Amino acid sequence: MISATERPLLFLDVDGPLIPFGSSTGAAVPDDAGNPLLGRLDPGVGARLMALGCELVWATSWMEEANTVVAPRIGLPRLPVVGWPEPAARAGPRGLHWKTRALVEWAHARPFIWVDDEIGALDHQWVGAAHPGPYLLHRVDPAEGLTDADFAVLGVTARSFGG
Repeated sequence: MISATERPLLFLDVDGPLIPFGSSTGAAVPDDAGNPLLGRLDPGVGARLMALGCELVWATSWMEEANTVVAPRIGLPRLPVVGWPEPAARAGPRGLHWKTRALVEWAHARPFIWVDDEIGALDHQWVGAAHPGPYLLHRVDPAEGLTDADFAVLGVTARSFGG
């Protein structure tokens, strides 16, 4: 049995991966949380994410609100939340996502998967140079959100990382 500290991390963004922007399905008016996009959440996605065998971590600007608003709607327990540096401390090379450095620091040397809709080429280069362990930066189409094809890639990767 792999301990929680040995399981790969899965850093999870909300907007784009879990709340697709291109879907016309879902609530057209604000729900009880006041956000009309919450109706686009797939209530079964939490179980699929848990089945990957990774330690799930919110990596989203929703911060703790991901635990109170998103997690219950998709069947996830309360998850750790990456704390982001102040905007002035986020500066980096042009094209580097503002989350990239913080995620590599959080992971330390543990294997990790980052699921986001804003991952770019410089993020791949930077993580490749800065992270000593295995990783996958997985860009999700924000119009579609997480798909079966994405879960196939995440599953294979998680298993190869020990998830």
